[in-house]
Amino acid sequence: MADAHDEADRVSADDRPMTASAVYEGDSSCIGMARDFARDFLTRIQAVHGLPVSERAMGMVQLVVSELVTNVCKYAPGPCLLDLEVSGGLVVVTVWDSAPELPFPRAADASRVGQHGMEIVVAVCQSFTIERQPVGKRTRAAVALADDPGGHVAGRTA
Repeated sequence: MADAHDEADRVSADDRPMTASAVYEGDSSCIGMARDFARDFLTRIQAVHGLPVSERAMGMVQLVVSELVTNVCKYAPGPCLLDLEVSGGLVVVTVWDSAPELPFPRAADASRVGQHGMEIVVAVCQSFTIERQPVGKRTRAAVALADDPGGHVAGRTA
């Protein structure tokens, strides 16, 4: 369950970022709530601010949020903070948690059952970083709002 969340978009017409944040307790129920929060945020961005959000971007952002929050629920004790920011044609998903260990994407292995989340996130994002913080870590992934005309899954253009 969300402890608190600030759905007040911080927006301006002079191209400052549009943001929303949510805090979750870190149990498995927060995965679906975080995914819904991301969908609602992007829907609001479209409706209120007229920014185009492709179906691919809507799905990819929800997938990235789901994978990152799932990792927090599985491997980090305590709450997590989810920030969403739209700026420069990207949705930046940032998740903070209390675990100091840094996850890593494993090499592709079709015979492995499970543990493919990080490799999927890296494949569908424009950028991906993980940084240790004074308490825990910050994971950040950026997804393009518009589709790549060539059909690249991450929306990357040449």
